[in-house]
Amino acid sequence: MELKIKKETAKKLYDSVPDWFKEELMEAFGKTTFQKRKFTDIKSFEDACEELGISTAQFYGTETPDETAYKKLKIVIKAINQGWIPDWSNKNERKWWPYFIMSSGFGFSDSFYRCDASDTFIGSRLCFESEEKATYTAKHFIDLYKAFLT
Repeated sequence: MELKIKKETAKKLYDSVPDWFKEELMEAFGKTTFQKRKFTDIKSFEDACEELGISTAQFYGTETPDETAYKKLKIVIKAINQGWIPDWSNKNERKWWPYFIMSSGFGFSDSFYRCDASDTFIGSRLCFESEEKATYTAKHFIDLYKAFLT
């Protein structure tokens, strides 16, 4: 079988195709193409886009810096969460977010979670499944958070 498909398209499709087709894709592009990284291997926005098979070109347009940072943070967080999607109907599921102090500059302060309150402290697309992932992202992507929040 000859595949006429780009590598980026194959990566996007991989998780949703049957096992027999996954084998074809791995034969065509190599097993390492489809191996998921550890979240700690994602150290840049470009790494996050590569992990998700997304082109970085679409993020450099006419948006304001905070809009671009928000879009980038959604991509980074999706890659860091590695498929985890918050269940907003489950009040027992912890959803973590980083907390920043902005009184004398801008710096990461701590990570928190919320499970059953109706307060809105964070965007629903900007939360994490664990404190470790929230803290890691806040420290490694602090410039994106700063652009988004200030």
